[in-house]
Amino acid sequence: MSSNFASTDAIQAHRAMTKRVLWKLDCRILPPLALLWLANFIDRSNIGNARIAGLEKDTKLHGNQFNILLAVFYIPYLLVEMPSNIIMKKVKANRWIPLLVVMWGIVTILTSLVQNFSGLIVIRLFLGLCEGGLLPGIMLYLSTIYRRHELQLRVGIFYASASLSGAFGGLLATAILKMNGVGRLAGWRWIFILEGLATVVAGGIAAWFLPESLATASFFTEEERAFAVKRFQMDDAAFLASETASPTKSLDDMKKENYEHVESTVTQQVAEEVFEWGEVVRGILDIQVWLTAFCYFGFVVGLYSYSLFLPTIVAGLGYVGSDAQLHTVPPYVPAAVLTVVVAFLADRFKWRGPFILMCLPLSFIGYILAITAKTNGTRYIAVFFMAAGVYPSAPCVLSLIANNTSGHYKRATATALQLAIANASGFVATFAYTPDQKPKYIRGHTIALSFVIFSWVMIGCNVLYCKWENKARSEGRRKGNITAYQTLVDAGKTKAPIGDRHPDFRFTL
Repeated sequence: MSSNFASTDAIQAHRAMTKRVLWKLDCRILPPLALLWLANFIDRSNIGNARIAGLEKDTKLHGNQFNILLAVFYIPYLLVEMPSNIIMKKVKANRWIPLLVVMWGIVTILTSLVQNFSGLIVIRLFLGLCEGGLLPGIMLYLSTIYRRHELQLRVGIFYASASLSGAFGGLLATAILKMNGVGRLAGWRWIFILEGLATVVAGGIAAWFLPESLATASFFTEEERAFAVKRFQMDDAAFLASETASPTKSLDDMKKENYEHVESTVTQQVAEEVFEWGEVVRGILDIQVWLTAFCYFGFVVGLYSYSLFLPTIVAGLGYVGSDAQLHTVPPYVPAAVLTVVVAFLADRFKWRGPFILMCLPLSFIGYILAITAKTNGTRYIAVFFMAAGVYPSAPCVLSLIANNTSGHYKRATATALQLAIANASGFVATFAYTPDQKPKYIRGHTIALSFVIFSWVMIGCNVLYCKWENKARSEGRRKGNITAYQTLVDAGKTKAPIGDRHPDFRFTL
């Protein structure tokens, strides 16, 4: 009887400590990351606000030159994602990520000096070079801080700032345009100067607040720090306790049944994984990386074209000047709220793909409305649906690959490759909406709709694959993975952890 009470007390103490640790992490990590992601989307898409504020006229752009400017951004952006994640292991995330932010803030400020198309091309190339490492870096960093099914809520919170960036960017651009003529500079130049300065400040704030790791977080007490490291390791090593519990049971269930045993299976020391090219290859060959990457590719066509061209689309509805900037704000608000709500439910139910399958049809509705609409009022309603489908889906697919890969270098490769493939959609997005389509942009909406439907099919395939693989593992058909792994270890071909190859590892749907 006393043993049961002791076990119950231990579990209650565990839960209390968990809440305290998560609260501290959330307060110190999420605000600066949300600030960085807000700055990222504002600095990437503010060229759309600047376009309708006079940039196109002052730099003498014509034809598809604006679309070319948007496209060249993605050339260096895609090339740096995987190297950046590898470098981050050496430089440390809490220094590398803010450094990237400060550099692109400086590039944004320098955009105010450009006078022609050539200057804009150079600036956009440097901007892509600096921004490319941010999202894969953030995802890898968060996956070393939060456990698998705590991750999406946190990703959703900082990603909601991406949808808010559209609203904030529109409001900010409206206010900054009132500086037109100050210092003999056009209003659109002040957009880049002030927003770039804000980004540099955001990078400095992030460098101050972000901890290097759980093991070095200065805001923890010694007891909290040891607990935070241990509970994180328990999540990745939950299968170690399967000797006394069914492999289909959750770690929480195992703790309730045999708490002390689970505690004893986890070391308090953080193992330093050594870089191996074999882990990079495992990340590249993982089928889930490709399915989720193509899924993300599809709706990022909608996501990027939306953030880049919404001011242009709204201007095509008859709004001009500050009125056009202000009308870009409301569509982002419900998208931001829905992003956080879906993220909360996704962690609660431990689902990712099923929520994408539920959310993306909202975008179907939006694009179909925009294509078939007869009035500007209906077209404006359509842009609300477009955002409400794609923005909540993004954290789901980002969390999915971080949840379903284990081992630092495999995860680093998988997250970076997923995003590199997905962000190649920027080349499609930037040419989806061309000047010859104004004011209805039927072809652009049709392209975006086709890719969003493609995304829905890809994530459906990934859900089915995960269900099939989990079933095989539950039925014991992957026990040979242990023997195959041990053979590699014995032959000296790997020192990496078994990770997601372990037959008791379960994929998140």
